Amino acid sequence: MTTLNEDLIYEILSAVEEIPAGKVASYGQIARLIGKDRNARLVGKVLSISDYYGEYPCHRVVNHAGRLAPHFTAQRERLLEEGVTFKDRNHVDMKECQWDC
Repeated sequence: MTTLNEDLIYEILSAVEEIPAGKVASYGQIARLIGKDRNARLVGKVLSISDYYGEYPCHRVVNHAGRLAPHFTAQRERLLEEGVTFKDRNHVDMKECQWDC
């Protein structure tokens, strides 16, 4: 796995910052955007510590199937406020809401 450094952290957070309101991206999608195709878990790790680096729309990142982060209790509410649609309680409708970047 790639080691965490400040430049990499900000590269991930900058990509997340580009996700428009009402859309979501997968961890893998963010990893591909920064040229780290096989590092979706790294993206998740950075998002888990993102509060330390400022305010970023981390609630707009879900897994490849649209599943919400298990311990991010406000994620669903924040996405609903932005108009994101869900297939069920814990899964975003990725066909409808995935960011086309």
